[in-house]
Amino acid sequence: MTNLAAGPREQLAEQLAEATGAALRQDLMQQERALLVLSGGSTPVPYFQSLAKQALPWERVDVTLADERWVQETDEASNARLVRRHLLQGEAAAASFVPLTTADETPEQGVAAVTRRIEALPWPASLVVLGMGGDGHTASLFPDSRELELALTTDAPVLAARTPSQPQARITLSADRLHQARRHVLHITGDDKRSVLARAMSGDDSRELPIRAFLSCPLAVYWAP
Repeated sequence: MTNLAAGPREQLAEQLAEATGAALRQDLMQQERALLVLSGGSTPVPYFQSLAKQALPWERVDVTLADERWVQETDEASNARLVRRHLLQGEAAAASFVPLTTADETPEQGVAAVTRRIEALPWPASLVVLGMGGDGHTASLFPDSRELELALTTDAPVLAARTPSQPQARITLSADRLHQARRHVLHITGDDKRSVLARAMSGDDSRELPIRAFLSCPLAVYWAP
């Protein structure tokens, strides 16, 4: 039940958590394990906290990330740290979390090991939850990334990403791998993000606004002011 006393972003988070729980339960009726692919940043924190309270057979759920900064999990910028802190709590701690980083110094060195981890997961994912930046990026598919063309076209599941506008090197699932899901959600907040999405919907050049690579598949948009 949505908490009507909560603000619109908290209500949105609860609605998305309920939809996520329903999707996982539906798929787990047909298969032994289900995969959930999440995005990091500040927007999904209330969603993670609501999702952690969902009654699910969490021990049958695999969780991974759409992308990650190449930092240690103790780093404030780590998406894995965010997931462990806000989602993998209580009963949800029984989920199997698959991080996108290794002990290697660079993502280029670690990409082979991460690829093996990702390929071992139960694809297609039950749900991929995407975020979007003000520049139209999603996952680590940035407009100014040197690897954007490759990320949009390769059938490799994982690649390293270097982006001039971002301080850290990154590792990301490719567009092809992110498409391999039964359901896709875009979770965004704020009028600025709504404007970027409207601009993305009015064109088709994914190199200008990479979120466009996902507008052709059924995409449920969860937005709050």
